[in-house]
Amino acid sequence: MFNIIGLGISLTCFWLLMSGHYTPLLLSLGGISVLFVLYLTRRMDLFDKDTFQFSMKWRYLGYWIWLGKEIFNSNIAVAKVVLSPRLNISPRMIEFKSSQKTELGLVIFTNSITLTPGTVSVDIEDDKIIVHALNAELARGVLNGEMDSRVTALEVL
Repeated sequence: MFNIIGLGISLTCFWLLMSGHYTPLLLSLGGISVLFVLYLTRRMDLFDKDTFQFSMKWRYLGYWIWLGKEIFNSNIAVAKVVLSPRLNISPRMIEFKSSQKTELGLVIFTNSITLTPGTVSVDIEDDKIIVHALNAELARGVLNGEMDSRVTALEVL
């Protein structure tokens, strides 16, 4: 039951953020859309433990704050590279082993890498991830393992 409530809340928040329009007609259509998606998800029996793992913990909020700070810092680093007269770009592909045990943890980790400017997760094979980095500084940011350990800490919740 908590899963369907969590999905309903997250869909509603996402819809409100993306819509930006709060007239009664659009709010009611959005509410109907959310209820319809919840109905379909329930009817397709997609609320098993592997498919939908929703539980809000304070650690998640801490991770999002940390990730926001990393995204901001990477934006500054990429802006410096792009605006530099020398254009100090040295693209590289790096491969490293992740420590996540679940598919959800691996998805969170690779998406976090891709959200961070200057890095893109290119391929995943088992527990090895290939990442494209814009320069050596951004590659070191991925290889230092801080993001990997933070996502792994989220998995044990």
